[in-house]
Amino acid sequence: MTTNSGHQGAHGTGQEIEQLNNQAQAAELMQGKNKVDQEIIAAANEHSSELEEIIERETT
Repeated sequence: MTTNSGHQGAHGTGQEIEQLNNQAQAAELMQGKNKVDQEIIAAANEHSSELEEIIERETT
């Protein structure tokens, strides 16, 4: 079982990843998508899903 502060830290990290994804999507709308942007978004999504799996395991 995680501590409350540990859970809050993980939740904060998830929020940071979501914000970065939102910023990347906004930039894409303004500039168009290039290969580097695509790789960054893919990496962020991969880490986000891994983080969500860890949080789910620790909170259930």
